Amino acid sequence: MDLEEIAKLVRSCTKCNLWKSRTNAVPGEGPSNAKIIFIGEAPGENEDLEGRPFVGAAGKLLTKLIEEILGLKRNEVFITNVVKCRPPNNRDPTEEEILACSPYLDSQIEVIKPKIIVTLGKHSTSYIFSKASITFTSISKVRGKWYVWKKGEGVEIKVFPTYHPAAALYNPSLRKVLEEDFRKIRSEIRKENSKGYTIEYFLGVQNRLRDKGEEGNSNGGK
Repeated sequence: MDLEEIAKLVRSCTKCNLWKSRTNAVPGEGPSNAKIIFIGEAPGENEDLEGRPFVGAAGKLLTKLIEEILGLKRNEVFITNVVKCRPPNNRDPTEEEILACSPYLDSQIEVIKPKIIVTLGKHSTSYIFSKASITFTSISKVRGKWYVWKKGEGVEIKVFPTYHPAAALYNPSLRKVLEEDFRKIRSEIRKENSKGYTIEYFLGVQNRLRDKGEEGNSNGGK
């Protein structure tokens, strides 16, 4: 299953009552090889109208943080929500809605295989923590720190919780906290990128080039 197939399932989903009031389901957007996934809680009014995640005021702030602090383009990361349809009047999603909808997110994570997951707000953080067997207390206590989700043999995803951008719109004092958290993410991205230039990496390149050369010689002798 690929991301487009998951998106089709989301758009036709009737697993909870949110489908009855939605204009559009919002599967998420971004490349299938994204190194980072940003996960919010649920679409708002603008997202429901457009069928795209984070396109309202909170989305503009998220895009600004991604582009200006992380130095990435929005289309280089994957952005989605735990719940794919807008709850009426932008209320919090219920446990039942999260339970019904979260398998789509699980499938997206399986397809993308990100290095980093950034959870935005308490609902996405609580959900990802439950998957990773990490105790969730409150977003204010767990935010701004790195956690490791050991998904399987040799598979680890770094998880970074922070406030939802909407929280910074309602409470401007959180804007600096959010910016500080994104600078921590930037440092981790740079650390991840630098791993590509270790001695082991260059040895690996040399070995691969040698193997290709041997393979070419072998084929040429046939």
